[in-house]
Amino acid sequence: MTDLAYAMGGMGGGGGAGGGDLSFIVMMAVLFAIFYFLLIRPQQKKQKEVKQMLANLGHGDLVLTTGGIQGKITAITDTAITLEIADKVKVKVSREFIAGVLQKAV
Repeated sequence: MTDLAYAMGGMGGGGGAGGGDLSFIVMMAVLFAIFYFLLIRPQQKKQKEVKQMLANLGHGDLVLTTGGIQGKITAITDTAITLEIADKVKVKVSREFIAGVLQKAV
């Protein structure tokens, strides 16, 4: 057999093993399952929690923005929230930039 014929898989003597395709499919399924449970599912769970937190915001809640500003909610619309960050100092922030609730209003 020449080097070229050997590099191309040989002459005659059958191609690849028949079970190789099945093991590849099983391996890909296992890798997808690992990615799903380690990356995709926790991310979806976190997005659901953030969405629920944003839906439950109310007047008087003390919140933290993604920029690090803490303020008390004085007004809420569908897209924006007005925060009082000091006496007579109000800032309008988009809802998506609320990182968390520090204290719920009583």
